[in-house]
Amino acid sequence: MGATETHRSIDALWRIESPRIIAGLARLVRDVGIAEELAQDALVTALEQWPRTGIPDNPGAWLTTTAKNRALDWLRRQRMLARHHEALGHELEMEAIADDEIGDDLLRLIFVACHPLLATEARTALTLRLLGGLTTTEIARAFLVSEPTIAQRIVRAKRALSDARVPFEVPVGAALAERLSSVLEVIYLIFNEGYSATAGADWMRPALCEEALRIGRVLAGLMPDASEVHGLLALMEIQASRVRARQGPDGEPVLLMEQNRALWDRLSINRGLASLARAEALTGRSGTYLLQAAIAACHARALTPADTDWARIVTLYDDLIALTPSPVIELNRAVAIAMARGPAAGLELVDRLVVDGRLAHYHLLPSVRGDLLARLGRRDEARREFERAASLTQNERERRLLLDRSAHVVHAVDR
Repeated sequence: MGATETHRSIDALWRIESPRIIAGLARLVRDVGIAEELAQDALVTALEQWPRTGIPDNPGAWLTTTAKNRALDWLRRQRMLARHHEALGHELEMEAIADDEIGDDLLRLIFVACHPLLATEARTALTLRLLGGLTTTEIARAFLVSEPTIAQRIVRAKRALSDARVPFEVPVGAALAERLSSVLEVIYLIFNEGYSATAGADWMRPALCEEALRIGRVLAGLMPDASEVHGLLALMEIQASRVRARQGPDGEPVLLMEQNRALWDRLSINRGLASLARAEALTGRSGTYLLQAAIAACHARALTPADTDWARIVTLYDDLIALTPSPVIELNRAVAIAMARGPAAGLELVDRLVVDGRLAHYHLLPSVRGDLLARLGRRDEARREFERAASLTQNERERRLLLDRSAHVVHAVDR
């Protein structure tokens, strides 16, 4: 194997192994930033040695051992080893075979990386860095932000965690629910940015969806009794099933009702429905992600758009609004009501949101309004709404789609 192929193999391996390695080191040195530096030292050593010596039979164990040796050196320099040498040595020896301990370490790392003391942007970047193994360049490219900005966010996040002496532990009791909501929020933010890119030339960034799914599956395995974790995983699995159908041959957006459902990934749908069933079995009441997953399941079960149970979706949105009031959820509910009861009923609710003003700069509000106006034959108004929506979005693909819809309304009038 040549040096280039070896480097590619190391890169792929690092994506898989780095979260576990960093998690194990963080428990030992009690500092996420130092743990990542020590893990990176092990990676550099592999990049230097493996092209000459070949990839070891168990490369994950090699990286783990090398990283732990770096941790021991660091602890000696900090004069901590003298007090804890015997206990630490036993702990390091046992870690190699203690899968449950590795799982505990990963869970701790997820809760630390998503700590609510950090800004949302910092939590997202740190999570992708520590749990996704993504480079600063990859994170910057994904979120269309400069590399120095992402690097600064990560450095500040690690410093903030260190300065606050955030314990490397999973919270308990009431604190667990509060912190878990932060963890789930970060994972879903990553997924959504991949599913519908906020800005740029691409409609989607599937790699981010895959990363969020991977972290979500890890979390579900580590917290098997948390219904909202399984609810989020169900939601992401079902939404991810549509990825191939959401883009045309040239990368253009394809909206839900126009998608070729034969392209939906049935395996992903089945995984999502299984996670949804598990979430429902674990709780007596529905959480935010469980309800959203149930809505996604209604679409997944419909073989054609006409088969969609819109009445059920409206009921689920009613429950969701009661649990988490939000103008965006109200807009989604208005769409469901328009499908269940007709565009006039939906437009009445959308017009209330226009007066409300909280979604004044949200491009999907005029987009939905334009669609409902077009269905009611009010085409001049619909054209203006699509043009307004196009002016508000930062995504180039979506802007083109909205302008095309505006032009289509005009042509329909001409005919």
